[in-house]
Amino acid sequence: MPQDKNRQFIDFEKPIKELIEEIADLQQKAAKGKVDYQQVIEDLQAQVLQKRKELTGQLSSWQRVQLSRHPDRPYTLKYIEKMTENFIELYGDRNVKDDKAMVGGFASLGGQTVMIIGQQKGINTKTRQLRNFGMANPEGYRKALRLMRLAEKFNKPIITLIDTPGAYPGLEAEERGQGEAIARNIYEMIRLKVPVICVIIGEGASGGALGIGVGDRVYMMENTWYTVISPESCSSILWRSWDKKEIAADQLRLTADKMLGFGLIDGIIPEPAGGAHWDYDEAARILKHHLIGVLSSLRDIPADQRINQRIEKFGKMGFWEED
Repeated sequence: MPQDKNRQFIDFEKPIKELIEEIADLQQKAAKGKVDYQQVIEDLQAQVLQKRKELTGQLSSWQRVQLSRHPDRPYTLKYIEKMTENFIELYGDRNVKDDKAMVGGFASLGGQTVMIIGQQKGINTKTRQLRNFGMANPEGYRKALRLMRLAEKFNKPIITLIDTPGAYPGLEAEERGQGEAIARNIYEMIRLKVPVICVIIGEGASGGALGIGVGDRVYMMENTWYTVISPESCSSILWRSWDKKEIAADQLRLTADKMLGFGLIDGIIPEPAGGAHWDYDEAARILKHHLIGVLSSLRDIPADQRINQRIEKFGKMGFWEED
């Protein structure tokens, strides 16, 4: 995780930023002089932890969206690095090219081999462009499907980590069949014979999320969102301006607690105090522990029964009325 001096802060984290700057100032003074500031520093560090806890206890929907996009937040490859061993990344869709916005491969998780697939955002300007800001093209979804079928061939469970502002909406993506690629993934994931667990680790927007989001269990991490459209785009459509994005975020009911209440996800995975960006190791440990437990519970269910449960699960989602 970033060192305190390299951390980036969003607006509502300002009280924590001020405390951390005060700690850094005292540490510099202690290094130069003979005055012992250790007790004061420890008290301030305790205040930082308390502020982090308070922060996540009173967030609005829009603030959750902001946390999901935090520049220091861990992405798919960071979770893979922290959770697994012997990760072997696999490339290409065997048709067009390798999409850097979608990553995946075999890895060892808690002593068992799994296929992990997820969207990857960049950590700086250069890699963000390389990863297309986590927005996959059709070849990214076709690569994901190829890896899922490979996992099925070798009877290995699949874990998908979802973090995307949406599938890439460019003209060239549409020309190569973006909609068909996502629809094909949804259709095929319903029928996979191996266990499938999907986790939203950041942004879960639209078909870009659904393209790798159909599984036996779907979870959201605490400070993530999941909905058909981003708050900004929703605001732009309804009010012809992005200025209403906070209202849109609230009305979209996109946070994990609302999604759980609607029955669209199976559970919420907690994060370290203040968000996953504060402690990569702890965030990965929590997620790993959760995944191992769920994999264990799914392993004993016969494949046909799992598929039927999956179809029933997604088939009954939503609300409707009949006259």
